[in-house]
Amino acid sequence: MVRPRGHRAHWPAASLALALAHAALAQPVPNTCEIHYPSDARILWTCHRIARRDTVRGLFRSHWRDVLRFNRIDRRHIYPGVRIKVPLHLQQVAEFTPMPARYAPAATAAKFILVDLTEQFLGAYAYGKRVMSFPITSGGGAHPTPVGLFKVSAYDRLHSSSLYDLEGTHTPYPMHYALRFFTARTGISDWIHGRDLPGYAASHGCIGLYDEQMQNEYYGRPRDPALEDARTLYDWAIAPHPDDGGFHLISDGPPVMVIGHAPRFPAHAAQPPAPITRHSGAGDSRPLAAGCGT
Repeated sequence: MVRPRGHRAHWPAASLALALAHAALAQPVPNTCEIHYPSDARILWTCHRIARRDTVRGLFRSHWRDVLRFNRIDRRHIYPGVRIKVPLHLQQVAEFTPMPARYAPAATAAKFILVDLTEQFLGAYAYGKRVMSFPITSGGGAHPTPVGLFKVSAYDRLHSSSLYDLEGTHTPYPMHYALRFFTARTGISDWIHGRDLPGYAASHGCIGLYDEQMQNEYYGRPRDPALEDARTLYDWAIAPHPDDGGFHLISDGPPVMVIGHAPRFPAHAAQPPAPITRHSGAGDSRPLAAGCGT
């Protein structure tokens, strides 16, 4: 079933927040210290279990954004019981990125996007020089992100999934600031878009970036949205094309190179949720193919 683009279920804000809170409580508490990236070897770190009154601002002061980037996690997923990596010297993760400062294959491209699934990070390049980089969550397991050289072929600032809902609701999953880079023969597409970052590969094939404004709107947290990587990349990638908030095809979008593979989530650590299923009728529950929608 494909919903009309832009459709949203009309949930009262309080009811939606309550449903999402119950859904979150039902999920296992992950130990993100058990997920290993090649760049971990560059930083001395210890594992910290989040206590009841802990906040990232309180724990890490001016380096709170850097620690989140190092863990590929957002503020909404910092809650009691979660374990995260804490650098012994916070200055070592200032403006943290594992992406190379220069990428030779992008030397002739005015804009080029490199996605490293092994590092769970994305870099944006102008004539081979890195101009920005962001932590991501990609597909993994039964829903991997496609690997290879692609190109941004469409953009949609207010896109939403035609396949997946916000957990515990009938509200289509918001995919704001969306850049389409791959479409399968089935018509199902993968996009780079704003979403939540739980600290591990959690998408159904798409590439997710920080979008705290969306999280505030749908989840009620964080109360002070500040991280907007999805918007930053989107504005850079589509310029100078106009943006009226709708869906647009694009013929000259940036190349997107996707390399590596998502880190394995260890069997002895709390597992991320099982793949979501789509219910198309009474008694019919089918796993969805890789991809985030049309």
